[in-house]
Amino acid sequence: MPHKDVNKKRIYLSSPHMSDEGYEMEYIKEAFDTNWIAPLGANVDGFERELATKVGVGHAAALSSGTAAIHMALKAAGVGQGDIVFCQSLTFSATANPIIYQNAIPVFIDSNYETWNMDPKALEEAFEKYPEVKAV
Repeated sequence: MPHKDVNKKRIYLSSPHMSDEGYEMEYIKEAFDTNWIAPLGANVDGFERELATKVGVGHAAALSSGTAAIHMALKAAGVGQGDIVFCQSLTFSATANPIIYQNAIPVFIDSNYETWNMDPKALEEAFEKYPEVKAV
């Protein structure tokens, strides 16, 4: 039996947004027409070039997910067995998964009520408690 409030308006943490013009459909059609549905192709190549130029580096890599990006960053930072990594508490579980993949220890930092980001005071306290932290 559905909950009695099931028809009430949802409150989205991050509401979906599409342009008023609807130009997203052009890109979806192009992806199907060119058969570039996978995480590669002309659009990804162009994005990587533009991003590298924007941040002033020689190369950039678009990955298939935020989880993959966090995992790669942790590996690049040398995070490994037993290392402590501070992690946002208001997040999807996939944010902490790469920490576990590296056999590291996630320490969740409370969120700021106003911004929903890591609370600076809680983060400061965590640095005091875990001065050996490897990554945030």
